[in-house]
Amino acid sequence: MMTVHEVSNLAGVSIRTLHYYDEIGLLTPAVTTEAGYRLYDDANLERLQQILLFRELEFPLKEIRKIVDSPSFDRKAALEQQIQLLTLKKERMERLISFARQIQMNGGNAMRFDAFDTKKIDAYAEEAKKAWGHTEAYREFTEKTADYSPERHESLGADMMDIFARFGTMMDMEPSDSRVQAQVKQLQDFITANYYTCTRQILAGLGQMYAAGGEMTENIDAAGGKGTAAFAARAIEVYCR
Repeated sequence: MMTVHEVSNLAGVSIRTLHYYDEIGLLTPAVTTEAGYRLYDDANLERLQQILLFRELEFPLKEIRKIVDSPSFDRKAALEQQIQLLTLKKERMERLISFARQIQMNGGNAMRFDAFDTKKIDAYAEEAKKAWGHTEAYREFTEKTADYSPERHESLGADMMDIFARFGTMMDMEPSDSRVQAQVKQLQDFITANYYTCTRQILAGLGQMYAAGGEMTENIDAAGGKGTAAFAARAIEVYCR
């Protein structure tokens, strides 16, 4: 565990900012002591990294929270897209530096404006945002969860992990077994009740994401045992056929 002062020094973020992130439910400490001290664990630090990367890409805090709280958020895929966006920003900055040097050398006579063009970055950012959830399901998610407290989000996350834990107890069964398929239906109904209408098409995509590796796979396997994510994905595939 790290104190708010230690996290502030490590991340280069002011203590006031960390307090604000806690107040708006963007980064809630793992523990708040009776004396009011905030303590952060490794999961908090990973979430802070995502927040700061999205901030570098100039995403509003409200939008960042919706993205990282989404049950379909894939940290690995987000990192790949963030790297691409940051690379595009770096290339643009290098063009601007080169352009400024040309102006310096030519005495201010370089009448060009192509270095200021952001079309490529804007286009990629728009595609990335679509991938992060700017769909009808995402809009429903934001509306349904707008008033959820951090505690509510945490409780629902725990409930979903309980569903996956039950998948873990079924791994000796065939994915097509009626009991396993009933568990898939329970997962689908849970998502629909608490987040967005989980159609079979959306559920099939989630199943692929669950078994794709990365943080989501690790969390599911931690809940139900190694192999749970892959087993749940196979059961979802059968269900969605």
